[in-house]
Amino acid sequence: MNRAEKEAVVAELDQIFTDSGVVVVAHYEGLTVAEMSDLRHRVSDAGGSVRVAKNKLAKIALKGKSTESMGDLLTGMTVFAYSEDPVSAAKAVEAYAKDNDKLVVLGGAMGDDLLDPAGVKAVAAMPSREELIASIAACLGAPASNIAGAIGAPASNIAGILSTLEERAA
Repeated sequence: MNRAEKEAVVAELDQIFTDSGVVVVAHYEGLTVAEMSDLRHRVSDAGGSVRVAKNKLAKIALKGKSTESMGDLLTGMTVFAYSEDPVSAAKAVEAYAKDNDKLVVLGGAMGDDLLDPAGVKAVAAMPSREELIASIAACLGAPASNIAGAIGAPASNIAGILSTLEERAA
Protein backbone atom coordinates (compact mmCIF):
# COMPACT_ATOMS: atom_id res chain seq x y z
CA MET A 1 0.00 0.00 0.00
CA ASN A 2 1.56 3.28 -1.06
CA ARG A 3 1.37 6.58 0.78
CA ALA A 4 -1.57 7.93 -1.23
CA GLU A 5 -3.63 4.80 -0.52
CA LYS A 6 -2.81 5.05 3.19
CA GLU A 7 -3.87 8.71 3.23
CA ALA A 8 -7.16 7.76 1.54
CA VAL A 9 -7.80 5.04 4.14
CA VAL A 10 -7.02 7.45 7.00
CA ALA A 11 -9.40 10.03 5.49
CA GLU A 12 -12.13 7.40 5.15
CA LEU A 13 -11.63 6.23 8.75
CA ASP A 14 -11.62 9.84 9.93
CA GLN A 15 -15.00 10.34 8.29
CA ILE A 16 -16.32 7.11 9.84
CA PHE A 17 -15.22 8.15 13.33
CA THR A 18 -16.62 11.66 12.89
CA ASP A 19 -19.97 10.99 11.20
CA SER A 20 -21.11 7.69 12.72
CA GLY A 21 -23.62 7.53 15.53
CA VAL A 22 -21.91 4.42 16.86
CA VAL A 23 -18.68 2.58 16.10
CA VAL A 24 -18.22 -0.94 17.48
CA VAL A 25 -14.74 -2.49 17.63
CA ALA A 26 -14.45 -6.28 17.69
CA HIS A 27 -11.89 -9.03 17.20
CA TYR A 28 -12.73 -11.28 14.28
CA GLU A 29 -9.87 -13.77 14.49
CA GLY A 30 -10.94 -17.18 13.26
CA LEU A 31 -13.94 -16.02 11.21
CA THR A 32 -14.14 -17.62 7.79
CA VAL A 33 -14.79 -15.57 4.69
CA ALA A 34 -18.40 -16.81 4.65
CA GLU A 35 -18.88 -15.82 8.31
CA MET A 36 -17.37 -12.39 7.67
CA SER A 37 -19.68 -11.96 4.68
CA ASP A 38 -22.61 -12.93 6.88
CA LEU A 39 -21.56 -10.31 9.45
CA ARG A 40 -21.28 -7.66 6.73
CA HIS A 41 -24.70 -8.64 5.39
CA ARG A 42 -26.37 -8.48 8.82
CA VAL A 43 -24.87 -5.09 9.65
CA SER A 44 -25.77 -3.80 6.19
CA ASP A 45 -29.37 -4.99 6.61
CA ALA A 46 -29.49 -3.08 9.91
CA GLY A 47 -28.39 0.09 8.14
CA GLY A 48 -24.70 0.04 8.97
CA SER A 49 -21.38 -0.93 7.46
CA VAL A 50 -18.34 -3.01 8.34
CA ARG A 51 -14.75 -1.90 7.75
CA VAL A 52 -11.49 -3.73 8.32
CA ALA A 53 -8.42 -1.49 8.43
CA LYS A 54 -4.88 -1.58 9.70
CA ASN A 55 -4.80 -0.67 13.39
CA LYS A 56 -1.99 1.82 12.86
CA LEU A 57 -4.00 3.74 10.24
CA ALA A 58 -7.08 3.71 12.49
CA LYS A 59 -5.02 5.12 15.38
CA ILE A 60 -3.80 7.91 13.10
CA ALA A 61 -7.41 8.70 12.15
CA LEU A 62 -8.38 8.79 15.85
CA LYS A 63 -5.67 11.32 16.76
CA GLY A 64 -7.10 14.54 18.15
CA LYS A 65 -10.62 13.17 18.57
CA SER A 66 -12.45 12.90 21.87
CA THR A 67 -12.52 9.13 21.33
CA GLU A 68 -8.76 8.87 20.74
CA SER A 69 -8.39 6.41 23.63
CA MET A 70 -10.47 3.94 21.59
CA GLY A 71 -7.10 3.29 19.92
CA ASP A 72 -6.18 1.19 22.97
CA LEU A 73 -8.69 -1.42 21.74
CA LEU A 74 -6.91 -1.74 18.40
CA THR A 75 -4.70 -4.78 18.83
CA GLY A 76 -4.80 -7.92 16.75
CA MET A 77 -7.38 -8.52 14.05
CA THR A 78 -10.00 -5.82 14.57
CA VAL A 79 -13.09 -4.89 12.63
CA PHE A 80 -15.23 -1.74 12.83
CA ALA A 81 -19.01 -1.87 12.54
CA TYR A 82 -20.61 1.54 12.31
CA SER A 83 -23.90 3.21 11.49
CA GLU A 84 -25.47 6.63 11.46
CA ASP A 85 -28.21 5.34 13.75
CA PRO A 86 -26.67 5.11 17.22
CA VAL A 87 -28.17 1.67 17.84
CA SER A 88 -28.40 -0.43 14.68
CA ALA A 89 -24.74 -1.44 14.23
CA ALA A 90 -24.44 -2.34 17.92
CA LYS A 91 -27.60 -4.46 17.71
CA ALA A 92 -26.38 -6.29 14.62
CA VAL A 93 -22.91 -6.99 16.04
CA GLU A 94 -24.29 -8.15 19.41
CA ALA A 95 -26.76 -10.46 17.67
CA TYR A 96 -23.99 -11.90 15.52
CA ALA A 97 -21.65 -12.30 18.50
CA LYS A 98 -24.34 -14.35 20.27
CA ASP A 99 -24.45 -16.73 17.29
CA ASN A 100 -20.69 -16.87 16.69
CA ASP A 101 -18.14 -17.02 19.54
CA LYS A 102 -15.28 -16.06 17.21
CA LEU A 103 -16.48 -12.44 17.09
CA VAL A 104 -15.49 -10.76 20.36
CA VAL A 105 -16.81 -7.26 21.04
CA LEU A 106 -14.06 -5.09 22.54
CA GLY A 107 -15.94 -1.81 22.89
CA GLY A 108 -16.48 1.24 20.77
CA ALA A 109 -17.75 4.79 20.74
CA MET A 110 -21.12 6.48 20.62
CA GLY A 111 -20.65 10.10 19.71
CA ASP A 112 -17.98 11.41 22.06
CA ASP A 113 -18.53 8.65 24.65
CA LEU A 114 -16.34 5.57 24.80
CA LEU A 115 -18.05 2.22 25.30
CA ASP A 116 -16.76 -0.93 26.93
CA PRO A 117 -18.26 -4.32 25.96
CA ALA A 118 -21.05 -3.85 28.53
CA GLY A 119 -21.72 -0.39 27.10
CA VAL A 120 -22.07 -1.82 23.60
CA LYS A 121 -24.47 -4.42 24.97
CA ALA A 122 -26.50 -1.66 26.69
CA VAL A 123 -26.64 0.37 23.47
CA ALA A 124 -27.75 -2.74 21.58
CA ALA A 125 -30.60 -3.20 24.06
CA MET A 126 -31.93 0.31 23.35
CA PRO A 127 -34.78 0.68 20.84
CA SER A 128 -33.71 1.73 17.36
CA ARG A 129 -34.78 4.97 15.72
CA GLU A 130 -37.54 3.19 13.77
CA GLU A 131 -38.84 1.47 16.93
CA LEU A 132 -38.96 4.82 18.74
CA ILE A 133 -40.82 6.47 15.86
CA ALA A 134 -43.33 3.59 15.80
CA SER A 135 -43.97 3.82 19.55
CA ILE A 136 -44.40 7.61 19.36
CA ALA A 137 -46.83 7.20 16.46
CA ALA A 138 -48.75 4.60 18.46
CA CYS A 139 -48.92 6.97 21.44
CA LEU A 140 -50.17 9.77 19.22
CA GLY A 141 -52.75 7.55 17.54
CA ALA A 142 -54.08 5.91 20.71
CA PRO A 143 -56.18 8.88 21.95
CA ALA A 144 -57.84 9.24 18.54
CA SER A 145 -58.75 5.54 18.42
CA ASN A 146 -60.07 5.74 22.00
CA ILE A 147 -62.26 8.70 21.06
CA ALA A 148 -63.54 6.90 17.96
CA GLY A 149 -64.30 3.84 20.08
CA ALA A 150 -66.14 5.92 22.69
CA ILE A 151 -68.21 7.69 20.03
CA GLY A 152 -69.07 4.41 18.29
CA ALA A 153 -69.81 2.49 21.51
CA PRO A 154 -73.31 3.92 22.21
CA ALA A 155 -74.45 3.09 18.68
CA SER A 156 -73.21 -0.47 18.97
CA ASN A 157 -74.86 -0.79 22.40
CA ILE A 158 -78.19 0.38 20.95
CA ALA A 159 -77.83 -2.07 18.05
CA GLY A 160 -77.14 -4.87 20.52
CA ILE A 161 -80.22 -3.99 22.61
CA LEU A 162 -82.43 -3.82 19.49
CA SER A 163 -81.25 -7.24 18.28
CA THR A 164 -81.91 -8.70 21.74
CA LEU A 165 -85.45 -7.24 21.78
CA GLU A 166 -86.00 -8.58 18.26
CA GLU A 167 -84.97 -12.08 19.35
CA ARG A 168 -87.31 -11.97 22.37
CA ALA A 169 -90.24 -10.83 20.22
CA ALA A 170 -89.76 -13.65 17.76
